[in-house]
Amino acid sequence: MKLSHFNFNLPEELLAERPTENRDESRLMVLDRKTKTIDHKHFKDVIDYFDEGDVMVLNNTKVFPARLFGNKEKTGARIEVFLLRELNQEQRLWDVLVDPARKIRIGNKLYFGEAEDVVAEVIDNTTSRGRTLRFLYDGPYESFRKALNNLGETPLPKYIKREVEAEDAERYQTIYAKHEGAVAAPTAGLHFSKQLLKRLEIKGIHFPEVTLHVGLGTFNPVEVEDLSKHKMDSEDAIVPQETVDVINKALVNKKRVCAVGTTVVRALETSVSSNRMLNSYQGWTNKFIFPPYEFSIPNAMITNFHMPKSTLLMMTSAFAGHDFLKKAYEEAIKEKYRFYSYGDAMLIL
Repeated sequence: MKLSHFNFNLPEELLAERPTENRDESRLMVLDRKTKTIDHKHFKDVIDYFDEGDVMVLNNTKVFPARLFGNKEKTGARIEVFLLRELNQEQRLWDVLVDPARKIRIGNKLYFGEAEDVVAEVIDNTTSRGRTLRFLYDGPYESFRKALNNLGETPLPKYIKREVEAEDAERYQTIYAKHEGAVAAPTAGLHFSKQLLKRLEIKGIHFPEVTLHVGLGTFNPVEVEDLSKHKMDSEDAIVPQETVDVINKALVNKKRVCAVGTTVVRALETSVSSNRMLNSYQGWTNKFIFPPYEFSIPNAMITNFHMPKSTLLMMTSAFAGHDFLKKAYEEAIKEKYRFYSYGDAMLIL
């Protein structure tokens, strides 16, 4: 398949700038791959599609306030610094993106905060916008991380044009987020409320967890027409043994194994045994899934409505079937579903 197969025109008003008032009241489009039917529901109706012993796999990564604004020494120019990942805890080295990048060279210092109590020095250029920063901070590591968190803001995607608001700190985070390390939310999970999770639990649904720290690479544009030439950025993933046991038992018993989000699918499909069962895993994954692809672990998937030409759309297309998903997206636009991170959801069975 080629990049051009994944293009479509999205009316600008369908881009969700804000979340729905209640998490589980976003809309839910249900795709049945066997019957090729499409149903229109609300997210809380997801409970009707699962039975005792079925599994919903969650990504428990936690988004940290990764977007900082600092000032360049001497000129005072305002610079956006987007923290991607910590490279070395002791030396306080971070992999970051800077904007505007043309102004930031090796040796420059950046000052953060009113009291300028956090300073960073540029020690390497990694890409056109990428830099390695060494943070200079007097004090223990815990105080340094606390200072970074206080300085940072919720890293809403760039296509959300409004300013970050206080409620984003809570709403751009799943209610089951545990392990800090993501710079973008695993958005399919944003639709789960405490009440809905409780109702699913009472019905006998299991919730094994994986951790995949979502990086900005997920959103990097694909710039090659031949998809096999696209390279995904690596992301840190953990599939613990207790999760493996729950999922493999469900597979043996022919139960539903539903991946809540594309990040969960990537984590699960990264570690498959020769007999198509799940293995535990800890390490980096740069797995890129696009059609045609045979999935080994999940047999159902919850996901949001994605950008044209995005790797997320390609994976969803591989799961649903390209023509069926195309038809579903045409219907979503006609029915005015809300797209992207704060948008509505899709359940593919």
